[in-house]
Amino acid sequence: MGNLFGRKRRSRVTEQDRAVLQLKQQRDKLRQYQKRLSLGLERERALARQLLRDGKKECARLLCPFSSPLQVQDIEFTQIEMKVIEGLKIGNECLNKMHQVMSIEEVERIIGETQDAVEYQRQIDELLAGSLTEEDEDAILEELNAITQVGLMFLWLKSPFPGKVSPIKNRPKAELVAAS
Repeated sequence: MGNLFGRKRRSRVTEQDRAVLQLKQQRDKLRQYQKRLSLGLERERALARQLLRDGKKECARLLCPFSSPLQVQDIEFTQIEMKVIEGLKIGNECLNKMHQVMSIEEVERIIGETQDAVEYQRQIDELLAGSLTEEDEDAILEELNAITQVGLMFLWLKSPFPGKVSPIKNRPKAELVAAS
């Protein structure tokens, strides 16, 4: 019975200790709540990714009401990056196979042949386009003058009166016709 009327013992737990305990309990509860939220968000994100893969962009945006549209765009961008990386892997494998099939000397030979063919085609294009240099035009005009003088001499010699009649005076003047 001495306990009833005895002196009260002071507790070793102070108010500060109780406050610290209360803070730690709140912290633990917050961590649990945060963990539940992150798991729920992760499930929603996985579902949103699946909807995006299926082409249902609007449904994916509605599924993520707490997330900003930027997060949906980030998911789309990440998917595009994944496709690009897969494409690069496939391209790299193809290049490695090509390296096994062709040697550097073979590639250089093909490049040389291609450059020769391009130069040859350029020369043909220049000839067909009529792009003559100034020297080419002068040479053509000199040849034309020589041909016309020989032709005039031939006409002069065929005339019935070679000494009296000039073939230039007897020749009718040629009319120039414009090309249409």
